[in-house]
Amino acid sequence: MPNDNEQIVVKPSKWRTFKDTYFLTGSIDIPFLGLTIALLTIGLIMLFSASYPYAYYYKDSSYYYFIRQILFAVAGLVAMFLMSKINYKILKAVYKPIFVITIALLVIVLFYHTNFKDFKRWIPLGPVTIQPSDLAKFTIILTLAVYISKNYKRMKTLKYGILIPVGVIAIFCGLIYLEHHLSCTILMFLIGATLMFAGGSDWKLFAFGLAVIVLVGFLVVSFPTLIENYAGERIVAWLDKNYDPMGSRWQTNNSLYAIGSGGFFGVGLGNSKQKYLYVSEPQNDFIFSIVCEELGFFGAAIIIALFAALVIRGLIIASRCKDKFGSLLIIGVVAQIGLQVVLNILVVTDSLPNTGFALPFFSYGGTAIFMLLFEIGVVLSVSRKTNQQKV
Repeated sequence: MPNDNEQIVVKPSKWRTFKDTYFLTGSIDIPFLGLTIALLTIGLIMLFSASYPYAYYYKDSSYYYFIRQILFAVAGLVAMFLMSKINYKILKAVYKPIFVITIALLVIVLFYHTNFKDFKRWIPLGPVTIQPSDLAKFTIILTLAVYISKNYKRMKTLKYGILIPVGVIAIFCGLIYLEHHLSCTILMFLIGATLMFAGGSDWKLFAFGLAVIVLVGFLVVSFPTLIENYAGERIVAWLDKNYDPMGSRWQTNNSLYAIGSGGFFGVGLGNSKQKYLYVSEPQNDFIFSIVCEELGFFGAAIIIALFAALVIRGLIIASRCKDKFGSLLIIGVVAQIGLQVVLNILVVTDSLPNTGFALPFFSYGGTAIFMLLFEIGVVLSVSRKTNQQKV
């Protein structure tokens, strides 16, 4: 029998210790989840509306793209909710294997890929294909989040704040550029630069680097032949609005026709004319032009507002997170979404050369929608941990 002064210590079970370490019990951020579901729902509706003529003509089924996107979206939702329950800090422990696997896939796709023009972007796996660059977007966020959180106090130095993170970014950008995937190369660079800035890289060195990039961009625009042929031709077509209207300018011109014909309130859901083989592959990069035609300026503005709200809400969650690693993960994810939205709209409206940026939640792509929803799950996991700390 214990004495009156003795304390009885009850040790937690192994399962409870495991559960408390790897799983979270706090509430997720409902506004962020609600915005995600709203954008996903609208995106799927618009994907079907934009794609069914093209799918019927080329795939013999109006539902071809929609059904495949639904399947990957459902898988992505499962991954999102599972990830939202798992402690996001586990990602810090497994980032090295994820990094190695991603780099391996980026190398493999250069030698084993689908035969589509000169592009080396998709690895065929039976009835489906995977795009390693979609995984690479998350991997670069994870890798830099781990690195910066470990070296946060040294990010003002040239070595730790500029040279090493730039080296990591260069590895990803170099491999993706070899796929003839210029748009993703630009996106990866911008995601990396955003995380470096948020992580505390010296602003003077950062500004100097950006100045160099701007200079390179000016040279490329001035001398399009400096880069690979298809990208250079697109720059020429962007600069000269009369250049090759039946070829390089065809998709962009018809995108502008679609946007203009939509007016303020649009022609109505399903009533687009430009999706009938005028805007080539309207289910992909130029789906926003069909959105503008069918829903008009009003509908497009609401969608842009939803994206802006999602990014802002993500930044609010990041600001409340006391863990530097978790905060950087969120910043990376919302930066990826925000940058893709801005760049996609700039391309669709002919404000940038046609470089093929996908619109998150809207553009067709199985790997893309799955990885995007998984990343949303990471944000929800961080929000759950933050809410758990408040209790």
